[in-house]
Amino acid sequence: MKTAELRSKSADELKASLLGLRKEQFNFRFQKSTGSLEGTARMRSVRRDIARIKTLLNEMKSGKAPAAKKAVKPAAKTAKKKAKE
Repeated sequence: MKTAELRSKSADELKASLLGLRKEQFNFRFQKSTGSLEGTARMRSVRRDIARIKTLLNEMKSGKAPAAKKAVKPAAKTAKKKAKE
């Protein structure tokens, strides 16, 4: 899941998807212990999606706005290239 998709959801929707992901993670643990687990990459993505949702829920709870990414101006890039030459 992309973070932008998750930000568009409400807190209730996030909690519902968190519950679903935790159930999926629980099932993966049982499959792993019985040796019937296939597609182990999905475990990693589920774990990361859980972390993303929990982070967004904590942001909503604390009232903090999401951190914005730094924008690099194209002029700054060309100035750096000229300085290297």
